[in-house]
Amino acid sequence: MKGLEELKKMNFPINQFAIFGSGPLGIRGIRDSNDIDLIVKDNLWEELLKKYTISKNKHNAIIIGNIEIFNNWLPFKDINVLIDSADIIEGFRFVKLEYVLEWKKFLGREKDLIDIKLIENYLM
Repeated sequence: MKGLEELKKMNFPINQFAIFGSGPLGIRGIRDSNDIDLIVKDNLWEELLKKYTISKNKHNAIIIGNIEIFNNWLPFKDINVLIDSADIIEGFRFVKLEYVLEWKKFLGREKDLIDIKLIENYLM
């Protein structure tokens, strides 16, 4: 999956982040993923804020190369649950497909409707 080598070089503690967005689809071969969206726990977020600035244009994310880092993910109130329950694949935490599906249904954009069908077919 594109971007995992870049992420590996960052050497973040494995229990402090998880890959969300299209990453859980890409790692499972459901569809291509062109970037990495990370959710991180508060302590890692605070460390990153000491080194990087938040991009106001990209949903208040910290952007490092092809990696967008977030400290929240709507509609989920507690991202710690998403991170702690994530599937570990190739040494990285990927948010469970059930949560990705819930998020895609919440957004309901045209591209999400396509992904919903792909995820539901994969889970069958």
